[in-house]
Amino acid sequence: MLSVAIIGRPNVGKSTLFNRLVGKKLALVHDQPGVTRDRKMAPAKFKDLELNVIDTAGYEYSTTDNMESRMWKQTQMAISDADVCLFLFDARVGIQPYDEMFADLVRQMHKPVILLANKCEGKLQENGIYDAYKLGLGDPMVFSAEHGIGFDELYLLLCDYDKDKSEKENDKDGDGQKPIQIAFVGRPNVGKSTLVNALLDDDRMLTGPEAGMTRDAITTQWIWKKQKFNLVDTAGLRKKAKVSDTLEKMSVESTIYAANMAQVVVLVLDADAVLDKQDLTIARQTLDEGRALVIAVNKWDIANRKEALDKLNYKLETSLTQASGVPTVTISALKKEGLDKLMSAVMKVYNRWNTRIPTAPLNKWFTDVQEQNPAPLGKNKRRIKLKFITQAKSRPPSFFIFSSNPEGLPDSYLRYLINSLRDTFSLGGIPIRMTVRKTDNPYADKK
Repeated sequence: MLSVAIIGRPNVGKSTLFNRLVGKKLALVHDQPGVTRDRKMAPAKFKDLELNVIDTAGYEYSTTDNMESRMWKQTQMAISDADVCLFLFDARVGIQPYDEMFADLVRQMHKPVILLANKCEGKLQENGIYDAYKLGLGDPMVFSAEHGIGFDELYLLLCDYDKDKSEKENDKDGDGQKPIQIAFVGRPNVGKSTLVNALLDDDRMLTGPEAGMTRDAITTQWIWKKQKFNLVDTAGLRKKAKVSDTLEKMSVESTIYAANMAQVVVLVLDADAVLDKQDLTIARQTLDEGRALVIAVNKWDIANRKEALDKLNYKLETSLTQASGVPTVTISALKKEGLDKLMSAVMKVYNRWNTRIPTAPLNKWFTDVQEQNPAPLGKNKRRIKLKFITQAKSRPPSFFIFSSNPEGLPDSYLRYLINSLRDTFSLGGIPIRMTVRKTDNPYADKK
């Protein structure tokens, strides 16, 4: 698989090209410069070429340890990992000083470069194209990521760089299994990106003291104890009333989509503010979408531990009753403490989420639980008869209960059944779906 890094200064169309190559709108695209901050990777099929495409942040010069310098380090890592770089510049505005500085730095890294004169939708860009020769990166190619111009020529050039890297990375550990998708969600600045970096043992995600640094959902492949994972770092979620900026709204949508597509969601909390109102909203939405949930209490190394634990337990008991038994793990992402405990909890809740209960023990439980607490009277003042139960599916476990007269069965009795099922079969931390269906009367159509 050929690894291709898309590079260039801010707002030249890198994310548009990334989305076009991978065939999905995985990267946020906006007129505001500097939307992309992390490097984002995704596999792509470009005709018969297998690619690993890397979207990068735009280069902005800085000599201090601030967000811009850390963004450039992420771009440097992407260039280092790539087999070939696609250098984009905006042909409409011509070569800018940052283009020249970026070109100098790329040349120092001795990577093959394909120079793309992007946004060439008309003839007005010719001067900008000729001006690009001073970059010293070879012939610029007329190109438009948005309008699909130049893709055939790009394909032919990439074929020249294809080194037939078809052996899959991690094959020595993998066995054809599908990766488990984990989304790390939470409020801004609770340490989600630091946690993902700690698990990867690499500065893969851009981190720093500034809140809201991650804007896009970034997926990274990883293996832990021979199990493949896709780790998805996401933007922080604030209260809806505080989100007014268009870009932040796009970031929120990206986070929600990533959480809905995950199998396990790790809700990362700050130990000094556990399960605030916004955290509870995120947790409830996760469970409503049918995802398995793990709570990671971060910054445990500097926390008031007794106070944090008391508050956490109280909130779980009173405000998150729909998923009793959610695994909670205390960690320090910065010091890389508690990471194995966290992953063990993820695997445990993932296995619960996949649970399929055999018919015999399921119906034995169903009989016993009704003997202990029979269903109440229905609308017609007759006792509701629940005949049998069957599991419709897993991921999450979903059940159908059949009854000849289910009308009037209160929600409180269904909650009683769900809680008993959860306790009996150790299904804490996952949503359970339970639906009552009416059985047909075999004599209804006979006269």
